[in-house]
Amino acid sequence: QVQFEESGGGLVQPGGSLRLSCKASGSIISIWHMGWYRQARQAPRMQHELVALINGDNVTNYGDSVKGRFTISRDDVKNMVYLQMNNLKPEDTAVYYCNEFPWAGRTWGQGTQVTVSS
Repeated sequence: QVQFEESGGGLVQPGGSLRLSCKASGSIISIWHMGWYRQARQAPRMQHELVALINGDNVTNYGDSVKGRFTISRDDVKNMVYLQMNNLKPEDTAVYYCNEFPWAGRTWGQGTQVTVSS
């Protein structure tokens, strides 16, 4: 089963930028929709919130809270998915994960922590 490894998180001030990377252990060509999710500590039942979505035709969709600030991309040759995050806000603080969409039980990676604070 394809597994995911996220990286690129860190501590950034409000208004700053980060680029997250997700490396898959195998081919993601067969995974039509890939998504970036986040899990905030205060989220009800620690739910994974979908923030960005990309399909195999590179059509993208974003949650309302990140629209215009985040950009998702994928490289099916390198088996990578990226999330460019600009104009970060304190409410973006969370652990970020990549996975299939809709989630059908594929194992979650360790995630990468993003903390936005002055």
